Amino acid sequence: MLNTEHANFPRAGFFRRLGATIYDLLLAVAVYMFFGALGFGGFWLLTSTELIAMNGFEHVSDLLNGTPLYHGLYQLWLVLCVGTFYALFWSRGGQTLGMRAWRLKVQHPNGQNLSLVTAYARLVWSLLGIGNLWILLDGDKLALQDRMTRSEVVVLSVEANQMRNWHGA
Repeated sequence: MLNTEHANFPRAGFFRRLGATIYDLLLAVAVYMFFGALGFGGFWLLTSTELIAMNGFEHVSDLLNGTPLYHGLYQLWLVLCVGTFYALFWSRGGQTLGMRAWRLKVQHPNGQNLSLVTAYARLVWSLLGIGNLWILLDGDKLALQDRMTRSEVVVLSVEANQMRNWHGA
């Protein structure tokens, strides 16, 4: 049986990563919408039970958007939810659904999966995807987030990609 964790696979280039990113953006929008509705529902529950006062606002959405603290917390909630979506996939098998479709895997150069902390650090260093532009300037096909977290994105063979499961085995 092929051990995909230590096999040498080529690093992924810019356009292959871009393809996976487009797939994953569709999923990220769904995660954003789901947790946005969940967060709004929680906020509505807090106002309907009067744990949070309406402060003269007629609608819950007006209160949420019109109060900087509530709006900021709601945005932070959404960023954390979408970020956690990526971090969990990267730390548990190295592939998001878009990466799996494009046969990509994020890993350390020795083949180990990223820790959850390293996956969150990748998110920060990716600068909302702009860090991938670094690949166009880098002869080693490493993005900014790869360099800063000592990781790489590799292209798996068809066989290695089929053998992978969501826990990295």
